[in-house]
Amino acid sequence: MSELILWKDQEMNKLRRDMDRLFNRFRSHWGAGLSLEWFPESLPLEVTETRDALIVKAELPGVDPKDLSVSVTNDTLLAISGEKRSGKAEEDGHTQRIERRFHSFSRTLRLPCRVKVGEVKASYKEGILEIFMPKWEPHKARGIKVEVQ
Repeated sequence: MSELILWKDQEMNKLRRDMDRLFNRFRSHWGAGLSLEWFPESLPLEVTETRDALIVKAELPGVDPKDLSVSVTNDTLLAISGEKRSGKAEEDGHTQRIERRFHSFSRTLRLPCRVKVGEVKASYKEGILEIFMPKWEPHKARGIKVEVQ
């Protein structure tokens, strides 16, 4: 039985080395400009729930509001996506160098409760995206008085 555990450990170590090698090759091919901060797992969201609403905040410094997209589907699924663009130009004598970078990102979040899709509002100020979503309330039963004749 110990031979099986030893073999499993060796295979897992080989897989780990292969994955490290793959990521190192990927990083060296795309250069140091590729930052992990724009992968979907790292788009940090702050979700606050009040009695009447859900408020979601995301830090997106340097993103143009025109490049942002926010959508709510099925009353419980929030999707945030966008693109960060950056560029710089250098000129010396007879040569000109222009560097442009585009980083796309997206994040989908299942909401803890249903929201009123028609009343969702989003604002973007100083690199902070804030999404305000009023909670959906089921129709309340209305009491009817029965008159006895």
